[in-house]
Amino acid sequence: MIWRYVGALVTGVVVGFLGGLFGKGGSAVATPLLSLLGFPGYIAVASPLPATVPGTLIASAAYWKSNLLDWEVVWWSLGIGVPTIIIGSLLSAVTGARPLLIATALLVLGFGLSFLLSPQKKVLPAANGEERKGEGRPSSWILRLSLVSAGVGLISGLLANSGGFLLAPSYAKFLGLKIKKAFACSLGVSAVLAVPGTVVHAYLGHISWLVAGLVALGALPFSYLGARVAIRTKSVKLERWYGLALTALGIFFLWRI
Repeated sequence: MIWRYVGALVTGVVVGFLGGLFGKGGSAVATPLLSLLGFPGYIAVASPLPATVPGTLIASAAYWKSNLLDWEVVWWSLGIGVPTIIIGSLLSAVTGARPLLIATALLVLGFGLSFLLSPQKKVLPAANGEERKGEGRPSSWILRLSLVSAGVGLISGLLANSGGFLLAPSYAKFLGLKIKKAFACSLGVSAVLAVPGTVVHAYLGHISWLVAGLVALGALPFSYLGARVAIRTKSVKLERWYGLALTALGIFFLWRI
């Protein structure tokens, strides 16, 4: 049984680096890995949620120092995402563990393919050639951001996920954010969204704090490293690496369920 817990530590290393690199908390990757290690369904689904918070905050700080955080996106996402993630977390008590694991695998696969097959939309041009922000954004922008935040919050609550693996591509594809800015905002939002989901799933008895602690311990130093690598890497390469990794993981996990 000890090898399972060593595996949880290694899982933390993997998800910490990938989380910092691709702007996500890491729950979507940690869940299938913990499941493959033999941890029960709800433990594999919910335990990574609190584990990703410290590493996500550290990685977010790296993006913040590089002036990549868009606070308008962050605050709107939190205002709508927090209540919807609580609703989703409460609903997860009646869905069963297996459907949650299957849904997680399908979402991982779907977003992996989207990064490979659907290039990021070009950012709307502004007078100074930079991204539109504030009053320069189209009138539908807030509506799209609200729908993304509500949808991601609900799904993330159901899957005991902080939402990073859904937020980053949604910000890029639906809001037109540049990929690194999408990663930065995703990390900032998912760090906070993990908290209400953690409280609800802890109340429901879905979290193993030993597993969560081991994943967090492995993730902490590598989250910052992943963020620094991402900031220095071309966006096209980041999307390709992300797509390949998630597609392979989604296929493998579906095969093993």
